[in-house]
Amino acid sequence: MENESRPAWMADPLVSEIPRQKLDFLGRLFADGHGKSQKEMMAYLMPMMKKAKQENLTFTPQEMSAAIAAIKKHSSEEELKQIDQILKKSGHNAPSPQPPEA
Repeated sequence: MENESRPAWMADPLVSEIPRQKLDFLGRLFADGHGKSQKEMMAYLMPMMKKAKQENLTFTPQEMSAAIAAIKKHSSEEELKQIDQILKKSGHNAPSPQPPEA
């Protein structure tokens, strides 16, 4: 069954509202990108984003933030460093929780 091989972050409550098709796409993206250098990852991301567009998969900023947060929550220190580098390079800085202004 496919559920057996799903990463833990996909079952996280943070992503419970994201449709399965989108989660599966992000899962492939994350799994196939794992271990790639920053340069390799950027070269890998471009065609994948085009593929997402062809499959009519668009992600709201809330979905992306939730997915990134869930992935980070279930990642090792090394993976976190790689994720942060990729996010900075791609211009998508995952928002840090900010305390409300008084």
